[in-house]
Amino acid sequence: MNKSSAAVGVVLTASLALSACATSNNNAAPGATPSASPSATGTASPSASPSAPASVTGTNFENFSTYGFDLNNSRHVPYKGITADNVKDLGVIWSADLKTLDKDVKNGNQCYPVVVDGVMYVSTSGNQVFAFDSLTGNQIWHWKPPADQAANYSKSGIIANRGVAVGEGKVFTLTIDNTLVALDQKTGQLVKQVPISDAIEGVTLDNGYYETTAPIYYKGNVYIGSSGGDNGVRGFEMAFKAADLSPAWEKPFWTVPAKGQDWLANSNFQGGGAVWNPPAIDTETDIMYFGVGNPAPDFYGEKRPGANPYTDSVVAVKAATGELVWAKQEISHDLWDYDAASSPMILNATVKGQKKKIVVEGGKSGEWFAWDAATGDEIWKGVPFAKISHPKPTPEGVMVYPGVLGGENYAPETYDPATNYVLIPGVEQGQVLKAAKNQDEASTPDMPGARAFGTSTGEGPSGETPYGTVTAIDVNTGKKAYQIKTKDPQRGGLTSTDTGLAFFGELDGKINALDIKSGKVIWTFQTAGDNIQSAPAVFTVDGKTYLGFTSGGTKPKAYVFGLGGDKTQGQAGQANTGSAHAG
Repeated sequence: MNKSSAAVGVVLTASLALSACATSNNNAAPGATPSASPSATGTASPSASPSAPASVTGTNFENFSTYGFDLNNSRHVPYKGITADNVKDLGVIWSADLKTLDKDVKNGNQCYPVVVDGVMYVSTSGNQVFAFDSLTGNQIWHWKPPADQAANYSKSGIIANRGVAVGEGKVFTLTIDNTLVALDQKTGQLVKQVPISDAIEGVTLDNGYYETTAPIYYKGNVYIGSSGGDNGVRGFEMAFKAADLSPAWEKPFWTVPAKGQDWLANSNFQGGGAVWNPPAIDTETDIMYFGVGNPAPDFYGEKRPGANPYTDSVVAVKAATGELVWAKQEISHDLWDYDAASSPMILNATVKGQKKKIVVEGGKSGEWFAWDAATGDEIWKGVPFAKISHPKPTPEGVMVYPGVLGGENYAPETYDPATNYVLIPGVEQGQVLKAAKNQDEASTPDMPGARAFGTSTGEGPSGETPYGTVTAIDVNTGKKAYQIKTKDPQRGGLTSTDTGLAFFGELDGKINALDIKSGKVIWTFQTAGDNIQSAPAVFTVDGKTYLGFTSGGTKPKAYVFGLGGDKTQGQAGQANTGSAHAG
């Protein structure tokens, strides 16, 4: 968006103290009229103003239509409007204070926006969903769960939500209390809501399960994973039919055996192995790849002998049936909470001088892996991108690197085909881990759900300040091309463009543009939000490129940036890393 077109934007700020969804700046876009404050009901509250736009602004759209931009999860867009030469002209086109729009919006937002045909869909902690006109910020609709349902969310210990899926005229989201929701894409009205426990017995808050992940839509199915691995639940991946939310697979893909079987024969727990981030799906082969979390109890492994497959693994299954294709483990018999937490990526990349389809993933272990997509044959094993030292935990406590927040936590990587680089968001933070002496001590039933930490984490080393990194790995050689240091741990992830830029946020509320080839940050913007714990959606409207971000902390907001937008934003926020066990 060039400077002359900046007038199409509208700026929403909390300081305006408006209940309306949008208010214009000097020259608001046509139709950018304020909409009514959302109602506090369990159904959608579409914009009630009679002058609210019947359709979105713009006529030609290039989308960011799923969690990872494409089903490969590359988070790399082909849009060329924002370049190294003009990135300095980026500013806020509009921003929405989500707590102003609804007082029940919770802190700690981690939503990855999805933009489809000019509408930006944003979910919130506490499971509200907003649909905004992506160019004006006008609220199109808003949905929130009933108050009596939301009152139960505190049982989970975490109420984050990382986004929605769009398909077949519906918007799909998951709720903390383990329900799958389908909303009408145009109106936000509830189409159907089903408890996951209808299809998978025992998937309830009381049993330690909850849902924070973004679902994925593909070929008539909605794919979901499980959160709550640190609670000792039995992890799974499952598919539901988008048409009626009935099961699409005969049974879930269970990531660990049933309680009392195999390596859980002598365990009091259900094994862990949650799948708490979205899968990647190869649309050419219909094979789906997902990362699996740590076994439970976290730091006590005496009663779960052996490697504990498929925990800390990337698993490939047939998307249509859930049938296993292959599985590769990153950490055997994990005692350090080293989930394969972030979503895998499917790449068509140059590897050892030849083009090859591969699957890559960076673990909380601080190591990065690559496998042949068809066979699972190892290509690059355990490429380090963080400080690594993990002695076996003891009851007295040991210092380990990385701590339980990373290497790479849930924050997604991006792939730039021009340089053949994968960019990894990292967390540099040591932590003391204390192991339980026995199963009774490993269990912590006084905490929400059925927690099985086994038993505790302590502070990091005295005098060390946690920080973040962005590491570029050359996929051809499997070696580090460069690494930059960031002030705070990287909790949001990256999105890259065909113009050689990668955008990412920080926990002090800044967003940045990185020149991928040189590894230099060439643009920084201080938002008025507390912190950024997600990566942007990059999309176009009528040929102009925009960035859609959300911020979290105590100031959950939605932003759209474009060329020529407002550059006068708020003060730096305070870093807030959230829960150590952020499944």
